[in-house]
Amino acid sequence: MQKITPFLWFDDQAEEAVNFYVSIFKNSKITQVSHYGDAGPREKGMVMTMSFELEGQEFMALNGGPEFTFNPSISFMVDCKTQAEVDGLWDKLLVGGKSLHCGWVQDKFGVCWQIIPSILGELIGSEDPAKAKRVMEAMFQMEKIDGGVLQAAADSKG
Repeated sequence: MQKITPFLWFDDQAEEAVNFYVSIFKNSKITQVSHYGDAGPREKGMVMTMSFELEGQEFMALNGGPEFTFNPSISFMVDCKTQAEVDGLWDKLLVGGKSLHCGWVQDKFGVCWQIIPSILGELIGSEDPAKAKRVMEAMFQMEKIDGGVLQAAADSKG
């Protein structure tokens, strides 16, 4: 097990969520499932925890009850090498969810994801402050990030 593992608390949708995530991300798998037993506190036989990997990153999900919900203050940033990867992940995670801003999408379970093209970090890290500013301004106008638009903003002269 890796030293730090993201732990996701669901009411009763852990199994559905994990299956959804594993179906979206390549190199992903469910690694362990445990169920509630006679000791409860949930219904006997209900999935209690699921360990899973997305792109080699380990996660754990729990059906813990309705006490806690997700919000955008915690998100998972996904580095995408191509615009096709951005588009594909965005579209899949958006099903039943909602588009936020600047590359953020909240999936149907309330979990927030940042679907970011690799080029964004390169462009906003430019040594040319005017170029970085144009890229940031372009990004702030977007919901789903378009790397081509960012590159065009970087290449423009004002």
